[in-house]
Amino acid sequence: MPPLLVFPFLIYNLVVFLFFGGNPVNWGAGLFSIPMPSGMPWAITAGDFLLVIGIVLLFFEVLKSTQTARASIVEHMLSMVLFVVFLIEFLLVGAASSSVFFLLMVMSLIDVVAGFTVSITSASRDVSMN
Repeated sequence: MPPLLVFPFLIYNLVVFLFFGGNPVNWGAGLFSIPMPSGMPWAITAGDFLLVIGIVLLFFEVLKSTQTARASIVEHMLSMVLFVVFLIEFLLVGAASSSVFFLLMVMSLIDVVAGFTVSITSASRDVSMN
């Protein structure tokens, strides 16, 4: 199974190139607003919405990293590849120079670090000395 954070990565790229014309500034455009009891509206931007999706998927990625099957090693490697793709695009593609993309890249880094940390910790508990 591919890393779940590939979905926000693909959504970001599809939206920024197809709908925003390669301009990352448009992630600040408002999607909708919710009236709050204080009387002030809470405005949700497209970038905020994509980041919430990324955070939810990061939670499920961390849950997936607790598995100790052989397939989890492949998933960790795919997560690392996804982070490297995030990093390369962030550094080289102008449409990726936004805080939304940067925070998605940080989520990918957290996924890689958490995955390896959880795997190493659980593997050390599985080793028994006689």
